[in-house]
Amino acid sequence: MYRLITSDLDETLIGKNRKICEENIRMIKRAREAGVYFVPATGRGFTTVTGTLKDLGVYDMEDQYVMSFNGGVLTENKGSRIIDVRGMSYELACELFERAKNFDVAVRVYTMDTVYVFNMDEEERAFIGGAKGTVECFEKDLGFLKDTQLMKIVYAKGSYPYLMQIEKDGLDDLKDALDIGYSVGRYMELNPKGINKGSGLKRLADHLGIDIRETIAVGDNYNDLPMIKAAGLGVCVANSPEEMKGQCDVITEADCDHGGVAEVIRRFIFNE
Repeated sequence: MYRLITSDLDETLIGKNRKICEENIRMIKRAREAGVYFVPATGRGFTTVTGTLKDLGVYDMEDQYVMSFNGGVLTENKGSRIIDVRGMSYELACELFERAKNFDVAVRVYTMDTVYVFNMDEEERAFIGGAKGTVECFEKDLGFLKDTQLMKIVYAKGSYPYLMQIEKDGLDDLKDALDIGYSVGRYMELNPKGINKGSGLKRLADHLGIDIRETIAVGDNYNDLPMIKAAGLGVCVANSPEEMKGQCDVITEADCDHGGVAEVIRRFIFNE
């Protein structure tokens, strides 16, 4: 029996129209009422998921949880109580910031509550769309953040091949210091080594006293693979990249816009 479901947000639980379909909401509520934990897992920060938690009916609720920053932070919803934080060192962040100057990328620097965006082009500006907690920044270095908890760095470019070439040619010597993932078709996400959604799922399962074999992970992109591989059942929704589908136990028939998460709950929680 599965006791915990963790799901990526953007383009997994949340559709491309940035809304959660009613069937997903209905089935998640039914699963929770049956005693199954449903835990959103995102590369974004906890402060950005308030609307999602309200849509799911678990905002500020005790014994309900969120995994944010790709597993860097585990939070209980009630009072936004932080259970575990594993951030990035200032030295590593500075190194990644400096290296980014060699490439045609926007750089997103994440603190606990703010995303500072450097070298923003019109494509990135349109994609962000005035997101709350995002600040365009023109500083030449990260000195102004020296005493701030840093969480991760993201290189942004609307081309996975270009970003993957940066990983190969520009970051290979840092592979032992980084966990690298890709998301939403334009982000290379850089976390400290060992920080990913898979390690976050394991830590949360331990916290809740749940065997990892009793967990399901659902995602749509490469930064979801660590949790998909770590979970007892790893699922990708139909809109996932073809190269990723072969690494999952199950591929849903529905995509993010048509209840992919609800399909997982029906099949593997209620055996329907």
